[in-house]
Amino acid sequence: MLEKIDLSVTVEKEAYRAAMEEMEAKLGLLQRQCKEAGIPVIILFEGMGAAGKGVQINRLIQAMDPRGFSVFASNRPTEEEQLRPFLWRYWTKTPAKGRTAIFDRSWYRSVQVDRFDGLTKETELEKAFQDILSFEKQLIDGGTVIIKLFLHISKEEQKKRFKKLADSKETAWRVSDADWHRNKEYNEYLRINEEMLERTDTESAPWTIIEATDKNYCAMKIMSTVTSRLEYELEQAKAAKEAKKNAAPRTVPTDKYKNGVLSGVDLTKSISPKDYKKELDELQKRLEILHSEIYRLRIPVVIGFEGWDAGGKGGAIKRLTSHLDPRGYQVNPTAAPNDIEKVHHYLWRFWNNCPKAGHVAIFDRTWYGRVMVERIEGFCSEADWKRAYQEINEMEAHMANAGAVVLKFWLHIDKEEQERRFKERMANPAKQWKITDEDWRNREKWDLYEEAVNEMLVRTSTTYAPWIVVEGNDKHYARVKVVRTVVEALEARIKEVKKAQKKEEK
Repeated sequence: MLEKIDLSVTVEKEAYRAAMEEMEAKLGLLQRQCKEAGIPVIILFEGMGAAGKGVQINRLIQAMDPRGFSVFASNRPTEEEQLRPFLWRYWTKTPAKGRTAIFDRSWYRSVQVDRFDGLTKETELEKAFQDILSFEKQLIDGGTVIIKLFLHISKEEQKKRFKKLADSKETAWRVSDADWHRNKEYNEYLRINEEMLERTDTESAPWTIIEATDKNYCAMKIMSTVTSRLEYELEQAKAAKEAKKNAAPRTVPTDKYKNGVLSGVDLTKSISPKDYKKELDELQKRLEILHSEIYRLRIPVVIGFEGWDAGGKGGAIKRLTSHLDPRGYQVNPTAAPNDIEKVHHYLWRFWNNCPKAGHVAIFDRTWYGRVMVERIEGFCSEADWKRAYQEINEMEAHMANAGAVVLKFWLHIDKEEQERRFKERMANPAKQWKITDEDWRNREKWDLYEEAVNEMLVRTSTTYAPWIVVEGNDKHYARVKVVRTVVEALEARIKEVKKAQKKEEK
């Protein structure tokens, strides 16, 4: 594909100046319109080395309000970034509504430069492509516009530019041995890029190949591509807004999952105070040792807690963390999103708290609010929460692909036990802060929540991120089950990692 591109195209200076003057004015207007419409925009620059990405980014942003965009250069990941899933550093930089993020190289590094250099193994390639495609789809479905530009030059032109840079003391540092190696193996590197373009060129996030030999032509085509795309997306957003205004009311959820997972949970399970104390003590001591081991082996752990109000999440988390090194875990309480979180993709705030390798992230309520409270209370559209099941599965898959242990607990109690705990809290001055009018109101929607939870459990319990339903009427039983499940999962993963290490040594 790329070898068929005519790289000799040029443009006359006068034609360039006239076209750019008109398009620059248009881009400034489109940026303001995107801000007013609350449309986040990502523009990413990829391409061959020395194709002029930095120069062209600078030309593009001259027409834009600098208060409305950020530019990110994606070099080799830092030590901190290497300890997290490779998409983490990009998720955390995704733009808020109305802002633009420009990437000088991007998440494609893993299937492009890193693949060529052997840092991404061929066995990891398929999962990397899947993670990239799901990442872009989630952003696009959430309203982000992604414009992907690939700047292309020939082997001869690249060599000429490298030599010019290397001959100057001021710019020699910009040409590395790796750059020269990729020029020498230009055809192989070109093949890798062609595969990347073919596998990730989608209808909603297409690639535009930019002939970059003539810098003026390159700038003009980039400007034309960006302005045309933003005009189109603004028209689409306007049409969608009109369609939503005239849309039929939300459909009533079916009772497909009414008699689902929760109806089969045995809430009579219990443990005696004596056995509880003995077993919990043994498990916590084992967990203390395992925590040191996962740090040594650099195994990240993600543990999510969901459940009914007063279901015992806080007590379970307290017992789980009591013997852990506080430097190696973080408990993240999840409340309603704040103003900053509201203008980002709903998964953004959770990616910001993704643990680094060897650390534990515990979430007291999670990203599953999308398919529970947001679904029931109408805080998102029906299309949004229905789409979220796949988005969540893909997010957890990316964490698992990066080596994380992902566990999710649903702490289950019956309606009578919840009422008893509510009243107990109200009668105890030290616990009254735990009960609110909203908790009582939510009880009135118990059946709707039960239906939503059943569907959530069925559609998002996977081999790599399973749901564990915890019988919670007896708090002691629930706490022991939670700690035991975590201990067993960590022991199993540690065994897998050690086995893999021995295999590599051979």
